[in-house]
Amino acid sequence: MNIPAELKYTKDHEWVRIEGDIATVGITEFAQSELGDIVYVEIETVGETIAQEEIFGSIEAVKTVSDLFMPISGEILEFNEELDGNPELVNSDPYGAGWMVKVKISDASEIENLLDAEAYKSLVH
Repeated sequence: MNIPAELKYTKDHEWVRIEGDIATVGITEFAQSELGDIVYVEIETVGETIAQEEIFGSIEAVKTVSDLFMPISGEILEFNEELDGNPELVNSDPYGAGWMVKVKISDASEIENLLDAEAYKSLVH
């Protein structure tokens, strides 16, 4: 299973790539494999500031709908609009083309609450 070392993770199976004060967020390879074929990603919170662990959207697979939890507090700057027409990118490239949102981090100290790759690996194995 692919768990890139440079990313941070949450217990809710989201990954976070931090570049300066911007965090790119998606779901992990483990999460997409558990969900199965993803048919829709709904994020209607662009422009809103969401607190850590609050729901910022949902992801719909053939068999279930799951909430997406904010890994780090901040303003949602951008939704990956590629997912509107191609939600299966989350399945095929969860750490790349399947990213979901970009967030302007409002409290960098929360990064310490995220899991590193080793901690996440022990959570899913």
